[in-house]
Amino acid sequence: MSSEQKTTDRSVLYVSAGIALIFVAFSIILPSQMAKGANGVLSFLTTNFGWLYLMSAFIFTIVLFVIALSRFGNIKLGLDDEKPEFTNFQWFTMLFGGGMGIGMVFWAIAEPITHYMSPPVGQPGTPQAMHDAMRIVFNDFGIHVWVIYAICGLALAYFQYRKGLPCLISSAFYPILGERIHGPIGKAIDIIAVFATMFGVATSLGLGADQIATGVEYIWGIKATPGMTAVVIAIMTVIFTAATVSGLHKAMQAVANVKVWLSIGFMVFIFLFGGMVFILNIFTQTMGDYIQNFVGQSLWMGNIEWTKAWPVFYRAWYIAWAAFVGQFIARVSKGRTIREFILASVFLPSGFCFIWLAIYGGAAFNLDALSHGAIQLAVKSNISTALFATLQHMPLYFITAPLAIILIIASFAGAANSATYVLSMLTSGGDLNPSKKLCGFWGIAQGAVTIMLVLVGGTAAIKTLQTASIAAAFPFMLIMLVMCYSIYKALRQEKV
Repeated sequence: MSSEQKTTDRSVLYVSAGIALIFVAFSIILPSQMAKGANGVLSFLTTNFGWLYLMSAFIFTIVLFVIALSRFGNIKLGLDDEKPEFTNFQWFTMLFGGGMGIGMVFWAIAEPITHYMSPPVGQPGTPQAMHDAMRIVFNDFGIHVWVIYAICGLALAYFQYRKGLPCLISSAFYPILGERIHGPIGKAIDIIAVFATMFGVATSLGLGADQIATGVEYIWGIKATPGMTAVVIAIMTVIFTAATVSGLHKAMQAVANVKVWLSIGFMVFIFLFGGMVFILNIFTQTMGDYIQNFVGQSLWMGNIEWTKAWPVFYRAWYIAWAAFVGQFIARVSKGRTIREFILASVFLPSGFCFIWLAIYGGAAFNLDALSHGAIQLAVKSNISTALFATLQHMPLYFITAPLAIILIIASFAGAANSATYVLSMLTSGGDLNPSKKLCGFWGIAQGAVTIMLVLVGGTAAIKTLQTASIAAAFPFMLIMLVMCYSIYKALRQEKV
């Protein structure tokens, strides 16, 4: 296989940046029309292809585990005699860290309480509704998330480390396209990956900033206006852009350390003061329900409108993030066997997520009952306040509330740091050391896109961004389905 690639060819960069500029320009000039158009596209996709989002994640699951348990599982992600770059402990730590993102902080309490108040089936506010809500959250943040990421990660690691191809999504299609991956078709694949990643990250930046601004208002009474949200986005953009430009490894390690220790600290604290026995009980039952109903809930469409709003939305959201999260887990897994990679990258982060969700969700339900529905009222009023409302019912709120804001910043900065690097790499022909200037451009671009939309359309503009990223995930989902066949075709040529 040829690894030649014209790194001076900036067509992917120019087209991707052009699409972003056009989107922003129309969103500023015609905000209501743009929002209407984006919502129309999303409605069409989720109504007519919602089944495909669910089915795709299920297909990815089957493909991955068939590969892991087959003879292909012994193949190295690298040369046959290559050793892993990191020790098992270091590798496990990074995979655990990868499981902790801004979505986990934002939704760990807000989502189960929301489903408790408005379940897809059955009566709200009942013990059954509570257990169903936790099972739904496990389904939304569990195995399927990491299966989606692992498909991209496996493709990137295999074709980069074993076949010597550029670290681009298009490289995964070499068995099908051959040298044409370096032509217009390959570039189109990379542009779609960049588009999905850019708007997926920009949306998360908006959600994270909204939660921070709301938290500041909840704690200190400083009103969370669009201007305040824009200031928060600007500060976060400076943090993760400076971290990326100054030196990826040191910056990522520093951010990861803050995130990991704060995450562990909050988990222990909430577990101790949120009702240990209650949390352990709900974790045990929810895990049993999740395992027992795994196939059924993976493909459940009994309430179409609810399915479109939650499971379909999440599957599309993770597909939009797959390119850059896949690159992260690929980068730390060089020298591992395919079996090691799949089992570890799916089950370790998923396990971390299950524990996190059980602690946060269980504590929220326990404290909500003790406070006669106070957390439900907070979520009804503003879903972004769920975490702070829960912490308010535990000791040391004056310490934990500001620390929660730092955790949100660290959680997003880590993801945005990686995404900025991956966007730079994808738009520089797969260069593993993209220029600081290019990294700076993508960091600023992500923040600027979000700030301009928020200032023009308020926090409702975040919904438009969110819609755009989900719509962008649709063609990338089709690309990932073909990617499964391409990976299998390449593996069949291996002598194992």
